[in-house]
Amino acid sequence: MKQYPPALKQLKAPIKKKAIEIGNAMLDDGYEEKDAIPIAISQAKSWYEDTPKEDVDQFYKHGQMKPSKNREKQSSPTLNERNQLVKKRDDGWAVQAEGAQKPSHVYKTKKEAVQRAKDIAENKGTDVTFQ
Repeated sequence: MKQYPPALKQLKAPIKKKAIEIGNAMLDDGYEEKDAIPIAISQAKSWYEDTPKEDVDQFYKHGQMKPSKNREKQSSPTLNERNQLVKKRDDGWAVQAEGAQKPSHVYKTKKEAVQRAKDIAENKGTDVTFQ
């Protein structure tokens, strides 16, 4: 919470924390920072508006915020040009760039995953595919 892009400075702390988490996941999935930051901020604001206050408080106090590790090894700028893939997993529905090693998001429902994939694809100028 101490090192983050200037664009996050004016956000409420829970939104900032969620945006950092989303942004790190996107960077790990191959997004460029200039693309990931505005998407992460937008998604974090939506999450904050749609999530009950007690859940927001719980996330802020105890939520996972994983810093991006070995960004150069895991990220691939070519993933920015790839379609978003929605696929069924044992723990829900995953959204990831085609060819990515791991999903950027996992949702309980297919509907949530498809909506997230559409948002990402729209921002990247790509399409959504299913597996």
